Amino acid sequence: MNPKTYYIITLASLIGLLYISCHSNVSAVDDSPAVETQTPVTVVSVVRDTMQEFVELNATATFLLKSYIKANTNGYLQSSRITPGELVAKGQTLFSIRTKEAESIGNTINALDSGFKFTGTNIIHAAESGYITELNHQPGDYVQDGEQLAVINTSKSFVFIMNMPYELRPALAGKNQVQLELPDKELLTGTIKAMMPAVDSASQTQRVVIEVQATHPIPENLVARVRIRKTFKTGVIMVPKAAVLTDETQSEFWVMKLRDSVTAIKIPVRKGIENNAMIEIYSPAISEHDRVLVSGNYGLEDTARVKIIPSQQ
Repeated sequence: MNPKTYYIITLASLIGLLYISCHSNVSAVDDSPAVETQTPVTVVSVVRDTMQEFVELNATATFLLKSYIKANTNGYLQSSRITPGELVAKGQTLFSIRTKEAESIGNTINALDSGFKFTGTNIIHAAESGYITELNHQPGDYVQDGEQLAVINTSKSFVFIMNMPYELRPALAGKNQVQLELPDKELLTGTIKAMMPAVDSASQTQRVVIEVQATHPIPENLVARVRIRKTFKTGVIMVPKAAVLTDETQSEFWVMKLRDSVTAIKIPVRKGIENNAMIEIYSPAISEHDRVLVSGNYGLEDTARVKIIPSQQ
């Protein structure tokens, strides 16, 4: 074959292969429109309703008055008719003390004259009803006049003491009852009896005395939770807490509101009062007819494309 002819045939083959390759690449390009990404989200309707804000404080069970039982003479403790934790009544016999003189010569006198009936025994009674919290001596002990024998927590002085920040004082204005929740979830209605006329200099808290009517004994130093209604509003626009988003410094807040069935827009909001589940919203762009995102909303940009899915609740 003529070299020139061979060269022409080779060049033509290369051009043909190049054409086929380019045509094949063009054909491989997908001419279908791009699929737009949609974020799956759940939504709820904005609510207009009454809203209350509560503050919870601790209250400690205590006895304001304690009755100290003391010996009324020098002598030997002859009997003790109480045990720690026992509930005693006013006037109940607690102790008997035999004087040291009776202990030493009383039997001799009775032996000389049986009609004399010398005992030298003094009886000590409970001055108030309450619970025995301390028992300092047992029978046979020698005690001196004025020595402490026992301590009674006076039952009628049982109260809860609540340390309330002074700035919350207006929340109790005009109220004489509060609700207490014990650690076992029992609820008690308490009556505010007094507010101590002093505040703690460090914490600026004021002691509030709360009386309760319980159907069973409540131990001293038990801590209860007191709910105080701080704010009450009607006709409040509110959304679930999960709907409100914020920046890292928590200086700006916003919600993602549905503009239509597939588009969510970013709405800056101003928060009001809140409770465990809901937050009050100040914003003219939010009404009870709107729907806001409660899941899938984190990180979405303004005018994000979304797909509404059923709530898991």
